[in-house]
Amino acid sequence: MEPPPPGSLEAAAAHALLRRLRGWAQELGFSQIGVAGIDLQDAEAGLLAWLREGCHGTMDYMARHGCKRARPAELVPGTVSIITARMDYLPAAAAPDWRAREWGRLHDPQAAVVSLYARGRDYHKVLRQRLQKLAERLRAAWVELQPHAPPPACRVFTDSAPVLEVELAARSGLGWRGKHTLLLSRQAGSTFFLGEIFIDRWLPRTPSESSRCGRCRACLDACPTQAIVAPYRLDARRCISYLTIEHAGPIPPALRPLIGNRIYGCDDCQLACPWNKFARRSALPDFEPRHALDAATLLELWRWDTAAFERRTEGSAIRRIGHERWRRNLAVALGNARRALMASGDQATAQAVAHALVAALQTGADTPLVREHVAWALG
Repeated sequence: MEPPPPGSLEAAAAHALLRRLRGWAQELGFSQIGVAGIDLQDAEAGLLAWLREGCHGTMDYMARHGCKRARPAELVPGTVSIITARMDYLPAAAAPDWRAREWGRLHDPQAAVVSLYARGRDYHKVLRQRLQKLAERLRAAWVELQPHAPPPACRVFTDSAPVLEVELAARSGLGWRGKHTLLLSRQAGSTFFLGEIFIDRWLPRTPSESSRCGRCRACLDACPTQAIVAPYRLDARRCISYLTIEHAGPIPPALRPLIGNRIYGCDDCQLACPWNKFARRSALPDFEPRHALDAATLLELWRWDTAAFERRTEGSAIRRIGHERWRRNLAVALGNARRALMASGDQATAQAVAHALVAALQTGADTPLVREHVAWALG
């Protein structure tokens, strides 16, 4: 266990403060809190190898940040401890057989499948606001304990900076890294968000947890594009979440049929993971589905013009991809739906999809990127 540096709170006071921090976190909707140190040197080699192989795709910012992800004190000078937080996002109203229902929608050609985490309010906003409140409580408590010392400096992050979130969460005992590279918890599976508070004070480190994946390879076998190229190694260039969200250009034609009806993200590796039978419902209403995104059809969403997209994705993580990428993704899904419907003998619905695609080409309102994918869908 890393010893506290000189000038830190006494061990008993620091542990008591950590217990109070956990109570405040629970009040704010977090499910678990841990504390990690800042020495991530042994994670650098894997990060650099992943970047050298180009597995980050067109996410150039990851290469620009380089090793900063593994060097928290370079990101926020003076950082001594990193508080990690878990917030569950499975909607409270999710059915007991929610995974079976999600698989069912993936096999319905007309269904528009949006990743579970993106159906409600933008998690960046939810976590950032609540992490900030947690940091403010921590600062105030610290000032009470050390009134003559400068107040601690805190900075919050949630998927918004070069931070090795899963690595930090694993080191602080929130779970272990699964073979799909996501964090797994015995108590909650993987349906949760992570956030961090960087602080220039020492707090007791919480113990890590050993991996419990064993010989299981359900996530590798379930990946539609085989993006999990080896246990614990993801090639983003093949990942449907990357292709439908981060990637701005044309989706490689060879991968388009494998995307199926997924229009924003992909949950297959999580649906296949046995640990998600323990997924916990969120205590917050923020993550309940908006605009029936848990039941929408492709043709319904295809009818959203730019104004409708902006209005219906206000406060949503989906807004960040813009209407053009939204239409691109839908065009691919509609093309896959059309072929599946024709193969099943549902010629009438397949024809309705074709008419919607042709009408889009005839109006000429879409960008060249979208038109290319529409033409592919009709091909």
